Amino acid sequence: MAQKPRAWQRMLSGRRLDLLDPTPVDIEIEDIAHGLAFVARWNGQTQGDFAYSVAEHSLLVETIFARIAPNAPVKWRLAALLHDAPEYVIGDMISPVKAAVGPGYGALDERLEAAVHIRFGLPAKVPAAVKKQIKRADRVSAWMEAVQIAGFSEAEADKFFGRPDPALREGLHIRLRPPVEVRADFTARHAALLKEMP
Repeated sequence: MAQKPRAWQRMLSGRRLDLLDPTPVDIEIEDIAHGLAFVARWNGQTQGDFAYSVAEHSLLVETIFARIAPNAPVKWRLAALLHDAPEYVIGDMISPVKAAVGPGYGALDERLEAAVHIRFGLPAKVPAAVKKQIKRADRVSAWMEAVQIAGFSEAEADKFFGRPDPALREGLHIRLRPPVEVRADFTARHAALLKEMP
């Protein structure tokens, strides 16, 4: 009888996360922060001495989201910070690869996202209007990344991500830092947002 393939991963915290049936009790912010700080966006095809990590991207998206929705409850800022949290175990795939993989990737991502949200006091599914605002912040960040570190011209970035409102990116710059620094900042930001939640 053939053995079922392993569908879980051991985390540095010691937790054993079942990727097909994740439970909130097996999710720790330290594991998320560590994983995201070491996952490179753009498949690592960026300029600089350090990869641009998903954790750094997530910090920027949360900042941009706050500009888009300044009166949003803190829980939605936390949702913005955690918008790519599943990538701590499934990695960051560029959009063309996600399209090629098909709906299975999306289903896996949704299950992990729901478990992460429940673990930190958010609803399993973020309301569509909030999700749309987070996606807008995500696209602003992608445009900035494309132009500043991924070798895109502004015209190319406009075509793929839409030209962002200059006010949303004013004073913001893409930062390339060692993973340990980004991990610490991501963990600290998560703790600060949790403290502000009612």
